[in-house]
Amino acid sequence: MRFNILWCNNASLLHQRRAMTRQSVTLSQANEQWLQEKVQNAHEYNSKSELINELIRNARRADAINQKLAAAEAAGFTDKSAEQILAEFKKKLLIND
Repeated sequence: MRFNILWCNNASLLHQRRAMTRQSVTLSQANEQWLQEKVQNAHEYNSKSELINELIRNARRADAINQKLAAAEAAGFTDKSAEQILAEFKKKLLIND
């Protein structure tokens, strides 16, 4: 099944909207059904586009976390507190989002 999606680069609907591009995506029947159920039943999203953008943001955050973990493992120990590390990570997420 094919449909058009507006891809958004912003972190949430509360942030200032940036330019979006239109994409055409082909989904399996199972993925189409899952998206449709999430939009209709969860009432968190107004459209499939919103849900897909949220999924992409979550994947990007997961990638950033995995990169940080790999870098930390390679670098060894630190003298920073857990709070300092978390604050630094959150700051970088906001810059890259």
